[in-house]
Amino acid sequence: MKNNTLIHLGLALLRIIPSAFMLTHGLHKFQKLIGGNTEFPNPLGIGQAPSLFLAVIGEFLCPILIIIGFKTRLAAIPTAITMLVAALLFHGADPFGKKELPLLYATIFIVIFLLGPGKYSVDKK
Repeated sequence: MKNNTLIHLGLALLRIIPSAFMLTHGLHKFQKLIGGNTEFPNPLGIGQAPSLFLAVIGEFLCPILIIIGFKTRLAAIPTAITMLVAALLFHGADPFGKKELPLLYATIFIVIFLLGPGKYSVDKK
């Protein structure tokens, strides 16, 4: 395999696997939202329903776009922000172990934003 092919394969794996894992967090929130249950933490002080709506965008909608590689860089921004809010605001007073996973996710989605989707994507960049 050429080095370029390996880079694009690596970008695809970096996009697809963490985004699929993120969907496991976002699916429950999406089901809550469409079911009308908007009870949700409000770390930004904007209300429970808007906070849930933003979390669904960051943890469900955008990861789907990232998996297929459509508007990948743009979709990585809300996901990274959602994870930074989870780590720094929602778990702000918690020990590092509670912040570790959202910080790891945030780092991954920041890297996706910086590097783009690669050629194995709808965007093919």
